[in-house]
Amino acid sequence: MRKERASLAAEIIGEIRRQIPEFSRPLAGQFGAGIQQGVETALEEFADLVEGGGAGATGRTLDEERLRIYRALGRGELTEGRSLDALQAAYRLGARVAWRRYARIARRTGMGADRMVVLAEAIFAHIDEIASASVLGYAEAKADEAGTLSRRRDLLLGLLLSGAGTTAVEQAAAAADWPVPSTVACVALGPAPPTGPGGTPGHVGSAGQGGASGQGRSGAPSAPGAAAGGARGRRTRLPDLVLADLDGPEPYLLVPDPGLYLRDGQVQQVLHERGAVIGPTVPAVLAGDSLRWARAIRACLPEPHPAGPVDCDRCLPELMLLGDRTLVRLIAERRLRPLSALTPKRGERLAATLLAWLQTNRGSAPDVAARLGIHPQTARQRLHQVQRLFGPALADPDARFELEVALRSRLMSSAFAGAPRERA
Repeated sequence: MRKERASLAAEIIGEIRRQIPEFSRPLAGQFGAGIQQGVETALEEFADLVEGGGAGATGRTLDEERLRIYRALGRGELTEGRSLDALQAAYRLGARVAWRRYARIARRTGMGADRMVVLAEAIFAHIDEIASASVLGYAEAKADEAGTLSRRRDLLLGLLLSGAGTTAVEQAAAAADWPVPSTVACVALGPAPPTGPGGTPGHVGSAGQGGASGQGRSGAPSAPGAAAGGARGRRTRLPDLVLADLDGPEPYLLVPDPGLYLRDGQVQQVLHERGAVIGPTVPAVLAGDSLRWARAIRACLPEPHPAGPVDCDRCLPELMLLGDRTLVRLIAERRLRPLSALTPKRGERLAATLLAWLQTNRGSAPDVAARLGIHPQTARQRLHQVQRLFGPALADPDARFELEVALRSRLMSSAFAGAPRERA
């Protein structure tokens, strides 16, 4: 590996310049020196790891000098006016090129398949560590630009929602004075309430440290002690550790320890005023998924949105159906075709009967009747009609599964339009 390090570094840099437009310009000056040093340092470090027998080891940390190099690459991306997307793509590409070369070396030396798997895992674990250091460097650079706790919490919020590595999040959280919780829930919000009686917007803001009334985008004070909209337009203050973006086009909260903070009176006020959808409770590293799921459910809610919050933890089957709406529509079109020849009213009745039958584990007429609130004889007659329409499909487990998917998707909108579903 050491003998081929120079040629491998050249190959990696060549591929990065060829495939990633942001790095296609000549690698001159500080920009070029940073890229060259980063690639060579990563290859040298990995060779050291393999030589020491540590390939695949967990819990290993990079030394401070090498961390500085990778953080500098992240800072450099901010200086260049870019996001981290190009650098992350370069890391992934470099890892693939390195793996191809190392795999050839490993085969030449007679390495067995099991050890090659360990080698591959070590390569990609190593690149993940490097990428996390660059994410942290990028975040530090932005924090240095702003120089405020509010901005640092904005950066932390971005890291949490982007799925950054644990080390980067923990260090950014420490800088933002935000203890990382074991679980979080993101909340998708609607627009701010309409103008209040005095003509002052009924805006909901975030709380600062120590109860300061000024606020930044993610919960820290923009000006300690500043008024939050005056006496008549006083903002609702959120708990200090609740992160938020309330002024963007898709406002949201990131709520730590949801079992505690979602019961907070200030948070409850925001949830009820802004048509909230509470995402599933997840580990902090999955915060971005919680927000994505909450927004998916909110996009399906009928207008006007329910007055109270909707809890995604009670809508998990619906979330799964939203994963690929086109596919669900195709399944529904194929499986529910026998209902298309019926009148809408009759079709809805038989669809409800079929779903009740599936959800009662192919229950009897009395079981279906109890679920639908109808007479058993009526249920029996409808079940006979369902049998005539769907026939052999009802005996096929895969077909029954697709039928339930189709029927649930058909009834999804009316389910969301029902009473608000809050956490206990």
